[in-house]
Amino acid sequence: MDRRDFVKNSTFLGAAGMITPNALANLPNNITKGKMKDDISLAQWALVDEIRGGKWKNLDFPRIAREDFDLNGIEFVNTLFEVPTVNYLNQLKKNADDHGVEMVLIMVDAEGDGAEPTKELRKQFEINHRKWVDIAHYLGCHAVRTNCRAPKDADPMEALKWATESYQMLLDYAEPSGIKIVIENHGGVSNDPDWMVKLMKAVNSTSFGTYPDWRRPADDFDNVVYLEKTLPYALGMSYRNQPTEELTAKMIKMAKDSGYQGWYGIESSGRDEIKQGIDLLKKYLLV
Repeated sequence: MDRRDFVKNSTFLGAAGMITPNALANLPNNITKGKMKDDISLAQWALVDEIRGGKWKNLDFPRIAREDFDLNGIEFVNTLFEVPTVNYLNQLKKNADDHGVEMVLIMVDAEGDGAEPTKELRKQFEINHRKWVDIAHYLGCHAVRTNCRAPKDADPMEALKWATESYQMLLDYAEPSGIKIVIENHGGVSNDPDWMVKLMKAVNSTSFGTYPDWRRPADDFDNVVYLEKTLPYALGMSYRNQPTEELTAKMIKMAKDSGYQGWYGIESSGRDEIKQGIDLLKKYLLV
């Protein structure tokens, strides 16, 4: 029995209590199997200025997504949570249920980097993310999004070793609960699609994947090439409106042709951009 099989046959203690492998079969489909159809979710960061400005709180997010945008899913940002006690999480679950909104994932920032240069920091990265894995599981999310940049000027092959160790540890904790771990390209080594593919192959887990950020193309970032290379490992999409409708249509077609089915989380900034993104996604996803 290898380490992956051992973990899958071990017990897991999280926010929802002790989960045994047999119990996993009875968890909701969005936890055990992932979303099997295309749909549109709202990334909380798209409205970060509003929530930081005090216009509404994290508990209001399900209502905002449904009443203001009529969307079926929401993607949280951990730094925008108030204190996540169990009573708070229960209220969040109730609010989501009341508005018919699925809680898709939690974007985790400020908890360390996936390619830390020392063993102590790599272990701390894994420990720091445990609580968000537990919270994601308790809320019924399917994934936790992480950042993986590595220190500036780090050797990419060394960073690959560091990240492989970090994510294997984190997956040992997350896999028994059914929570997937994804990386969004937020700079550093994660902006290199070839490096990301090497990491996916090194970790080699169906619970580990990419979360391509469809930000605008730039001199140092080709979003079409990035999407093309990381699509085989995509467990979600961070959608941003493109400079042209044609490019949006092209990238959606790439995703569909690859066989990807799941959430497209709109992270375009501000209400006008969000509404434009909804129109484009509905047009080309036919949802």
